Amino acid sequence: PPIVNYDTKPPPYEAGSNFNQVFAVKSKRWNDWWGIPIILAFLAGFVVVSGIGLNAYSKSKSFQGTGIYSNTNTFSLNTNTVILFVFTTVVGVVFSILWLCLARAITKKFIYFSLICHLIVAWGTCIFYLVMKYWSAGIVFLVFAVLSTWFFFVVRSRIPFATLVLQTVIDATRAMPSVYMVSIIGTVISGLFSVWVSITFVTIYIKYDPNPNNPGCNIDGGSCSNGKLIGLIAFVVFCGFYLSEVIKNIIYTTLCGAFGSWYYCYKSVQGMPKHPALGAFKRSMTTSLGSIGFGSLLVAIVSFLREICVMFRMTAQQDGNIVAVFLLGFVQCILGILDWLVTFLNHYAYSFIALYGKAFIPAAKDTWTIIKDRGLDAIINDSIISSVLILSSTLTAYLCALFAYLFLRLTHPAYNQTGGFYAPVVALAFAMGLQINNITNVTINSGVTTFFIALAKDPEVFKMCYPDIYEDILSTYPKIKDKLN
Repeated sequence: PPIVNYDTKPPPYEAGSNFNQVFAVKSKRWNDWWGIPIILAFLAGFVVVSGIGLNAYSKSKSFQGTGIYSNTNTFSLNTNTVILFVFTTVVGVVFSILWLCLARAITKKFIYFSLICHLIVAWGTCIFYLVMKYWSAGIVFLVFAVLSTWFFFVVRSRIPFATLVLQTVIDATRAMPSVYMVSIIGTVISGLFSVWVSITFVTIYIKYDPNPNNPGCNIDGGSCSNGKLIGLIAFVVFCGFYLSEVIKNIIYTTLCGAFGSWYYCYKSVQGMPKHPALGAFKRSMTTSLGSIGFGSLLVAIVSFLREICVMFRMTAQQDGNIVAVFLLGFVQCILGILDWLVTFLNHYAYSFIALYGKAFIPAAKDTWTIIKDRGLDAIINDSIISSVLILSSTLTAYLCALFAYLFLRLTHPAYNQTGGFYAPVVALAFAMGLQINNITNVTINSGVTTFFIALAKDPEVFKMCYPDIYEDILSTYPKIKDKLN
């Protein structure tokens, strides 16, 4: 017999009830409470490091310059790089919001459109880098382009079902306009945070670069050394991944609560609870915040290691070290698989956390048990929506990385005369674009995840409210009919 209690539908409630009344949690304890001090510790550490760097930047601004060209710093990142990252963030935010609008406007064609656009940009970026003889980036993007082409031909047969699920989620968002408001606010916040991280990244170079001509070494905050520079850059990049992941998952859990309200309540006699997104947000920021911090930490560690691997691989390609390139490529593939697994478990666990207020590990266990018990693992594996959204995030990352490369190439900053800063700057721009678009895609991802979890737990609700779509799912996957019924 299943070890999970499936009888957890919202109890009878009165019209006008709020989210916490409809999805009441028996225990009021703060789950995984120790995750909150972890969030606060990294945030405090980041604020301190950022303050030291910004202080050094403000006191040496005449040396760093006030514009793209007006600087005398010829050996390290400066105001030119700050402006580069600000524009990169704008590119990421605008493109991410545009992509979300396209998903709503051309839902039935969105998956085909996304895949084809991704292929065009992937191959175009690859060819551009190779023509420009930027071999390290060209080879990396060639691998991406080949894999993307292979993926397109493999998944073509799954597109009709994915379109059906996507249409269901988009229809749900039309019933809840607040979903788009939450997503756009989250995208703007993530963009502002990306600007903060990138400026801190630059100011750490300004403060701790051990070059004898660096005036930052004489400013409060400690002496300069390569060890401090590398260590603090690594810390800033990790904080960027972790804190942006926390932001994303707060938004994700908030939207899972909203979509859960739609699934269970939209066609009920009592109707939707009042302000479901606000109620889910309050739960995310209180009793579930520790669980979000815990899950985000797992993803951030893997993402950080992948980014470091990408940076080292680009450097190895610039140096012509073929053995290191292949070894790092193998490690990158392993980390990619691990990243997919951790992200997969996180997404479905957060849906459970949003609706039922469980701690992270019990939520992850229950989620996996329900999915396997109901046979929905086959549907989830065949649903390519998450993969398409990952490709759209990668597309945004391509554009941000390409913009950063062109900016460096066209403005010719003195610090990059030898090309030594292409790898770290382009890699960070790529990561910024990826994270910004990932946060925007939460709108669709959270809807798809919550739909599958609710369908696995309470299929009769969907069967009664949306019989045509329910029958379409069963006709596509007849093997799960007995398990759902």
